[in-house]
Amino acid sequence: MVKKVLTIISFVMLCMVFLPQQTEAQCSICTKTAQQLGEKPAEGMNAGILYLAFIPFAIVSVIGFRWYQHNKDNWNNN
Repeated sequence: MVKKVLTIISFVMLCMVFLPQQTEAQCSICTKTAQQLGEKPAEGMNAGILYLAFIPFAIVSVIGFRWYQHNKDNWNNN
């Protein structure tokens, strides 16, 4: 059961990382700001928003992976 869940989570994470997606500003304030900046600066702003959003996900993923490695033996015994 655990292997199945981890496989599904891993697949979803890989799809999110490797499949390109068209993204836009994340909120109404960011959208208005991006419209006023122009096309190139708006793309940079969107990239910055995605970069800032990625960091917490990466931290949680590393903590979860370390937790899994530490408790892997307990799961295999059940």
